[in-house]
Amino acid sequence: MTTRLLVTGGAGFIGSHYVRTLLGPDGPGDVTVTVLDRLTYAGNLANLSSVRDRPEFRFVHGDVCDPELVSTLVREHDEIVHLAAESHVDRSIEGGAEFVRTNVLGTQNLVEAACDAGLRTFVQVSTDEVYGTVDEGSWTEESPLAPRSPYSASKAAADLIALAYHRTHGLDVRVTRCTNNYGPYHYPEKLIPLFVTNLLEGRPVPLYGDGMHVREWVHVDDHVRGVELVRRHGRAGEVYHIGGTAELPNRELTRMLLEACGVSGDHHVVSVPDRKGHDRRYSLDWSKIRDELGYTPRVPLRRGLAETVRWYRDHREWWEPLKQSTAVPEGGPYGKPPVHLRVGHGGPSGQDR
Repeated sequence: MTTRLLVTGGAGFIGSHYVRTLLGPDGPGDVTVTVLDRLTYAGNLANLSSVRDRPEFRFVHGDVCDPELVSTLVREHDEIVHLAAESHVDRSIEGGAEFVRTNVLGTQNLVEAACDAGLRTFVQVSTDEVYGTVDEGSWTEESPLAPRSPYSASKAAADLIALAYHRTHGLDVRVTRCTNNYGPYHYPEKLIPLFVTNLLEGRPVPLYGDGMHVREWVHVDDHVRGVELVRRHGRAGEVYHIGGTAELPNRELTRMLLEACGVSGDHHVVSVPDRKGHDRRYSLDWSKIRDELGYTPRVPLRRGLAETVRWYRDHREWWEPLKQSTAVPEGGPYGKPPVHLRVGHGGPSGQDR
């Protein structure tokens, strides 16, 4: 039986990768996909060019906060994978209103429509950032939420709203929380694509603080495979962590990126003042999805970084206009300093994580 799947935020980094995977030559062949995307700065129809002519694909330009549109679309589908989100921490620090609007109110709008339509499954794609920071050990799915940025607070609220609709109304909600993603088509404000594109342009890379903030990294291929396992085989009302292949400080990651880009010398790295409330370390225990659903990340970090650098080197026509876009305010997307001397968190989501 064919599943009619609605993917919100499907023109972003992770969402488009998920759609391309489902409708690609190695896809399951049992889904039709409608992408709902507002095409904000991180949404790009070029990300979907390889599947746009497929008969199983449909694109709708619209907003998850539009109740009438969402209600109509949800009634036409069996399941939702919800990736639409404002996802960049730095932007949320500059102003959190859009994050609350999209991430919180947009999610509430979707789950309300899903309940009214009797939807079969609702997958809420979230982030490890909802837990805050951890000095030792790793978070389990039962760990308390303690977000420390407007972005992570809005995602934590969205998770709780979605799960409340499961507990109150019986909606089949499944939540995924993932570590930092990387890979092709990643908007160049996040750490890895920003550093790679800067180095390819001969520019320095900006490293926050002492560079010892620790993150775990997962290739977007592995992330979307985990999301699909949860959609197909996960349990209602459950949270699943999706982990990666390496946990390391940002300074060590920077060294690996310099090497992958064929650049040597510390003069390519510029230390910049740390951002407000910068979480020191993230770490997920992902044994639950491994033991229940058989998930294991397949892309080693060194190989994944080399492939990612190769993609950006070969697709300058994709990212150069984004870094030069007139839609970006003068001085870069966060005001001064300019974009080539800023660094994003590198987190999941547009959801671009």
